[in-house]
Amino acid sequence: MIQILRIITALIFIASGFVKAVDVVGFSFKLEEYFSPDVFNMPYFERFALPIAIIVVVLELLLGFMLLLKIRLKFTLISLIALCVFFAFLTFYSAYFNKVTDCGCFGDAIKFTPWQSFFKDIALLGALLILWFVCKKHFSRLQPKKNWEYTALAILTATMGFIIVYGISHEPLIDFRDYKIGTDLNAEIAKTKKNPSEYKTFYSLVNKQTGAMVEVNQDEYVADKKYWQNGTPWTIEESKTTSKMVKEGYTSEITKFKPETIDGQDLTQKILQAPHAVLIFSYAPKKADGTVIAMAEKKVLASKNAYLVGISTAPDTFKTIPNALMDATAIKTIARSNPFVLVIKNGIVTDKMSAKDYINK
Repeated sequence: MIQILRIITALIFIASGFVKAVDVVGFSFKLEEYFSPDVFNMPYFERFALPIAIIVVVLELLLGFMLLLKIRLKFTLISLIALCVFFAFLTFYSAYFNKVTDCGCFGDAIKFTPWQSFFKDIALLGALLILWFVCKKHFSRLQPKKNWEYTALAILTATMGFIIVYGISHEPLIDFRDYKIGTDLNAEIAKTKKNPSEYKTFYSLVNKQTGAMVEVNQDEYVADKKYWQNGTPWTIEESKTTSKMVKEGYTSEITKFKPETIDGQDLTQKILQAPHAVLIFSYAPKKADGTVIAMAEKKVLASKNAYLVGISTAPDTFKTIPNALMDATAIKTIARSNPFVLVIKNGIVTDKMSAKDYINK
């Protein structure tokens, strides 16, 4: 039974690490959220988000492989317990203060709410502590070294290293995002309109006479006149008024795809209805290689009968094709390279790659 628990726990860490390794740049974006002024207020570390993401992913994978192969079990369990405590702190903070709505524990492959992520970390921590107490009596015994275990560890680590480097240099080998090749953007938008999420306004009310406090939604407030009729002792605490989801509909990041011209004209429908559209994106124009952007522009201009537009966060990023503006976070959900090229035909994503790969194609 303990061996089964050890294998399952190891596989969870490996799966979590693998998903983040495939898209380590995306994981670095999530760390930037944690470092932002609205969360931990550590903006200095935002520039180091990618190196930190790589370190965390390598640790998670390496320790997961070591637990699976029973290599240096004492060191492995101590390290995993420390890592799990760290993750539990982050997810609890996100859940309690409602700061980061998706911790990125399994990247874009599996979405967890903050509280789900926290309880998952607590369950893993419990499993690790059980393994520690059961296995600690064996720590002092000398275990014979098995060369195949270290060979397997080296091969697995090298494979993950290749996946990480490839994802940074190009695009993730496996695309878990909403904009993966083959996605019909028009169909996705139609699904969100057909089954939208529903929100209601919730009021926090205080009774001036008794000091009692209640929270009611907008319908309950209107339906019960005791809360608003003349002379009522109930008053609304405006600072605590919130909007909450009461019904989750079909959700997709594609709803944030709203490129606009410099004067505010929405280009979404023009792009999605075009027989052939070639788009160049940059979520951080000042950090992008200007030469690469220029070469990508030159190549897209050779596309016959294609709708061309350059989309970024600045109005003058592109010099030879029309400029459009879009939120940086929304751009990052499409692809990870800066800049990158997206090809859409009749609303269907047919190709996506870094601008460097597009130039060399």
